[in-house]
Amino acid sequence: MPAPEDQSTASTASHDATQPTAEETTSRPGAAVDSVAADVAEPDGTPAGAAGDLPAGPKRVAVIVAHPDDAEFLCAGTVARWASEGNDVSYVLLTSGDKGSSDPAVTPEQLVATREAEQRTACDVLGVGALVFLRRSDATLVPDLDLRRDIVRVIRQLRPDVVICQDPTVRWVDQSYLNHPDHRAAGEATLDAVYPAARDRMTFPELLAEGLEPHKVREVYLGGAKEPDVWVDITETIEAKLASLRAHASQMGDWDPEEMVRGWARDEAARNPAGGEYAESYKYFKLD
Repeated sequence: MPAPEDQSTASTASHDATQPTAEETTSRPGAAVDSVAADVAEPDGTPAGAAGDLPAGPKRVAVIVAHPDDAEFLCAGTVARWASEGNDVSYVLLTSGDKGSSDPAVTPEQLVATREAEQRTACDVLGVGALVFLRRSDATLVPDLDLRRDIVRVIRQLRPDVVICQDPTVRWVDQSYLNHPDHRAAGEATLDAVYPAARDRMTFPELLAEGLEPHKVREVYLGGAKEPDVWVDITETIEAKLASLRAHASQMGDWDPEEMVRGWARDEAARNPAGGEYAESYKYFKLD
């Protein structure tokens, strides 16, 4: 596994962080989320963050997923929006998709190089900063203690306020889609890393020896959840989402994802009539 310094960083244009007003910092639970998230976080009507327990200003967001292109399908519109609003977004890829081809002439090593390059391009489109590849083997991801430790290491390095990850409870969708086991493993390992491992000093003491102090993630968004309770309006960033998906040419081939992706995003927006034409949905957690 790569050491902490073996991080690949996508070059992106810098964003000027706009400082929120006092009203904004007390009406939202975290990174540039819809007001629905505040209602979920504080159902009794108490303004989210009123007690001062949430950091003000731009947030650090870590998107932790199994494969290149997972984040683009899952949350790219949200990522583009949050990055444009001044938040610092990082990607963590647990694998580099080395099994994602049926071409007998392509080796796993060649595929890794291709897919990592495509992911860097997609990150540039969206405004993502750090891009970390853990380079676990594709199609064999297991949510064991070794993977949990590696994710805790990255969480303690990046120190995100917000984590977006895959929903480990989704095994299938309707009668047409079986969820990839790597997706479920990535979600389970990430949630176990967020709580309690990343925040607890005596868990993985070897990370303390590396100089990595505990870190508490404030918010978690599960993408692709069957029972979402937060919708992020991506009407202004749907084009960026589509462009980031097209960057994954080795996976898209001759297929244009636009019709399907717009349809999904319209369906999600219809479940949240307070938003715009397009939305992405999440199961949301505000951690104590």
